[in-house]
Amino acid sequence: MAQLASVRVALCGAGALGSNLADNLARQGARSLRVIDLDRVEEHNISTQIYGEAEIGAWKAEALRNRLFRTTGVEIEAIRKELSAENARTLLKDVDVIIDTFDNSHSRQIVQETARATKSPCLHVGLYADYGEVVWDEQYRVPSDVAGGVCDYPLARNLVLLTVAVASELLIRFITTGEQHSRSITLRDFAVREM
Repeated sequence: MAQLASVRVALCGAGALGSNLADNLARQGARSLRVIDLDRVEEHNISTQIYGEAEIGAWKAEALRNRLFRTTGVEIEAIRKELSAENARTLLKDVDVIIDTFDNSHSRQIVQETARATKSPCLHVGLYADYGEVVWDEQYRVPSDVAGGVCDYPLARNLVLLTVAVASELLIRFITTGEQHSRSITLRDFAVREM
């Protein structure tokens, strides 16, 4: 826990994957989290994200900051901005690892380009249908956008939480050993495999 507490993490996205991952990391001992997101909490987010009905309409980054402080005492840095090519280097500077949980190709591409340009370790976490992946940047290819969001389906919560658990474990392994392992996760055959 002491090692995790000393690591500075930039978490890109505070949606289903990002909000649950931030919650996991804070409960596991992370103390330096910077969360970047410009979206507001909407009613359909409640089924897969950590937010409650009272937070509908609030900015996700700020709602997450308040929720994590109440539940864990951790004060995260909440940045209510859209990550862009113009501000990415500034928003992602002074961190030890970047985690990408964005749900669109454009934002994921900006994260990847910035991580590569700054030589920052970057873990990409994503979902599609009944499939999740947790991939370190060296193996990652930015996927094309697809219609519809897997997280809009209430039963997607199981896949979200399983993917978040795998991401937490791989991040902790990286912090403690320096090893970068990537995994794919499928619910249909309930498998977690090395990539």
